[in-house]
Amino acid sequence: MKESFEAFIDHLVGGGFFLEEAVEILEKGMIARALAKTANNQSEASKVLGIHRNTLQRKMLQFEIDGKHPRRRPAARELGSQRPGKSHSLRRAAGAS
Repeated sequence: MKESFEAFIDHLVGGGFFLEEAVEILEKGMIARALAKTANNQSEASKVLGIHRNTLQRKMLQFEIDGKHPRRRPAARELGSQRPGKSHSLRRAAGAS
């Protein structure tokens, strides 16, 4: 394994890759493999990689991996955060006038 990694490093240096590009290639490859290994389970993939799930999601967006965006919970106001009885009382008040 070490020999193949050394050969990969030689290839990157010989190919004129800058360090930032090489790091991006390695990160993208490892993230893609971890997601494939875990059937796109981001929590499990982050554990395999040893990074926080939020970091994984940020890097997925940064590298446009699988085009998947983290799911966001809707804000409370979008869910209709009115109290259950409030809408009924409004209808009764409107019907009484």
